[in-house]
Amino acid sequence: MRHPAWQLVPGAVAALVLCGCVERTFTITSEPEGALVYMSSVEVGRTPVTIPFTWYADYEIILRHADCQTLKTHHKIKPPIYDAPPFDLFSAMAPWTYHVRRAAHFTLVPRTDRSNEELIRDAEQLRARNLEAPAK
Repeated sequence: MRHPAWQLVPGAVAALVLCGCVERTFTITSEPEGALVYMSSVEVGRTPVTIPFTWYADYEIILRHADCQTLKTHHKIKPPIYDAPPFDLFSAMAPWTYHVRRAAHFTLVPRTDRSNEELIRDAEQLRARNLEAPAK
């Protein structure tokens, strides 16, 4: 029994839609290496670290290293043209896998230890400020 050609169209369209794929990774490096990385308040590892991501967005990134000051920043991951609407529909239907690789490098500032005298002076200033009557 022969099927009309139009009956094969839904199956062909479904096969095309299900065969495409986009793999997205984001690599974070730092100077010095070994900084603990938090991305949107989730610990993701130590630099250098490569993680998969789903959404192109502005991510909050925190890097902590024992010898450096904590760095709190944002990084916006932008899509390539073929992964932005409306072109993303066609890239999702392509019979091959797209690889989107994004990276960011951060330079951490070395920690400067303060002398005991500076710490005591700052503590006394804070104490005096806290003991003042609140302004009305």
